[in-house]
Amino acid sequence: MRPRVLLADDHPEMLAALEHLIEPACEIVGRIADGAGVFDLVARLRPDILVVDVNMPALNGIEICRRTVAAFPAVAVIVLSAELDPTLAQAAREAGAAAFITKLSAAEDLPDAIAACAGSGH
Repeated sequence: MRPRVLLADDHPEMLAALEHLIEPACEIVGRIADGAGVFDLVARLRPDILVVDVNMPALNGIEICRRTVAAFPAVAVIVLSAELDPTLAQAAREAGAAAFITKLSAAEDLPDAIAACAGSGH
């Protein structure tokens, strides 16, 4: 069974690239570009995995991660960032992220992180 994935990034090109990268191994259940609507979409769609950018309008990816993990512990959250910033990576881990991945390494690391989340039954 393919994991159900919700993609959240404020750049349409990145959403398209992420979708292309993880399909057909995953079922993309939704895409969203505004941080304020991510939590409601998670509540409605109940994905297995949320892939969220750190820098989202209205609400950042770390806070989205924190809220999602607290309310829906069965949803694994993978946080993406354009920057390799150890403080962001630490903040993502503290917020409960299953993984922190830079966008530069996403082509290599995101499919593995999704497989690990799906395999762990997270």
